[in-house]
Amino acid sequence: MKGMVYLVGAGPGDYRLITLKGIECLKRAEVVVYDRLADERILAWAPADAERIYVGKASSHHTMRQEDISALLAAKAQEGKTVVRLKGGDPFVFGRGGEEGLLLEEKGIPFEIVPGVTSAISVPAYAGIPVTHRAVATSFAVVTGHEDPTKGGSNMRWDKLATGVDTLVFLMGVANLPRITQKLIENGRSADTPAAVIRWGTKPEQRVLVTTVGRAAEDVQRAGLKPPAIFLVGDVVKLRDRLQWFDRLSQRPLFGRRVLVTRARSQASRLTAALEELGAEVREVPAIRIAPPADGYAAIDAAIGTLMDYQWLVFTSANGVSAFFARLAAAGKDARALGYAQVAAIGTATAAKLREYGIRADVVPEEFRAEGVVAALKGKLPPHARVLLPRAEQAREVLPDGLRALGATVDVAPVYRTEAAAADGEALAAELAAGAYDYVTFTSSSTVRNLAKILGGSAPLAHTRAACIGPVTAETARELGIEPALVAEEYTIAGLTRAIAADAAPED
Repeated sequence: MKGMVYLVGAGPGDYRLITLKGIECLKRAEVVVYDRLADERILAWAPADAERIYVGKASSHHTMRQEDISALLAAKAQEGKTVVRLKGGDPFVFGRGGEEGLLLEEKGIPFEIVPGVTSAISVPAYAGIPVTHRAVATSFAVVTGHEDPTKGGSNMRWDKLATGVDTLVFLMGVANLPRITQKLIENGRSADTPAAVIRWGTKPEQRVLVTTVGRAAEDVQRAGLKPPAIFLVGDVVKLRDRLQWFDRLSQRPLFGRRVLVTRARSQASRLTAALEELGAEVREVPAIRIAPPADGYAAIDAAIGTLMDYQWLVFTSANGVSAFFARLAAAGKDARALGYAQVAAIGTATAAKLREYGIRADVVPEEFRAEGVVAALKGKLPPHARVLLPRAEQAREVLPDGLRALGATVDVAPVYRTEAAAADGEALAAELAAGAYDYVTFTSSSTVRNLAKILGGSAPLAHTRAACIGPVTAETARELGIEPALVAEEYTIAGLTRAIAADAAPED
């Protein structure tokens, strides 16, 4: 049985520029073969158990030859697997997708092309340079910056190319810039023609050098610009002064700050999006993953069988809500099974998750931690009340002990556990020790414990400001030798984001 191969364009660098269809393909992938320029956050859309194979190419080093990459795609598909070949930019714009597709066609393997946003137009756009403009440029050409060295000669018609097109975009051309500019000038392009070199376009570390054709090679060498970068030639470069919208984002409070986000992979995106909206460069390293309780679901399943006996249900996290309702569905029941039980939730995020299941929390304490729930339920519990507490396997006993002190019978039912996620702890520890990140975020005690486990201790975090979502998380950090630089006053993602932004603000 033959599988299926999707040749997917991942876009130019900003992971949010991948297409919806690209994401759909990733979600059903069994194998992902990906390039150097594909942002690793894109891989999070693939199933956790999908095989991930890196075949990235740098200008001076190839992890795998192109022929071997094509053969790999065919071999995995012949195993009957769904394969996503994830390529930076667009598969057919100097992405060698045509070569891969031809080999698949020769072997009778079905494939689809999923176009991507090419860097040829998106990178100039992020630099504030339109490749066309009615009053300036009515044509543009996309040119490879280095031709196939096995061809034995050049197919470039420099005499036509140099002056026949208003805007020229050279991809992968920084290393050959002296030859490119020489050929352009020799064939009639004025040395004074505006030009730009754009490195890491669409990403927070984007750098733009405005120059001219005649000065470009010297200016790039002086500035130390290295690949990946594009070289753009034409009068449209003059429009950058008025259209450089991405550069103006540097006015945002977290622009230029690097933040390490440590949540479960499935939960990190909301915090990442909030930080990126403020200009931060974010790397997600999931410190935890959500797993079933070590002893299974016997306790919660038994409680679900007698739900009508409980007067209160108390949820301490959105994870607990999701896991509880998953077991409820497994029992063939829905929210109606809660009967007349009242519901309490720690925090607005937990309450919001309950609303997704049609449940509006009766109590959401002002203080988003266990002590707040105990205080909020004081006087609200009927005599000899039975309380069900679906929660994480490992958690503080403050809440059940506090409710029992109020006279309640409390059944604690683990519905999930957190464990350390797979990560390259040695490489991450080296980055942290070198001061690669300004902040590391902790959204729960489990993220603190498991990141320390991944790193082999807290020492690598000495040069990074720890941002904790609340006092409980902060106390766990201190127990592990991590002194929090800041603790959010509101124990939510929004509160944590505001706290980081305030901490990063320059002093008056």
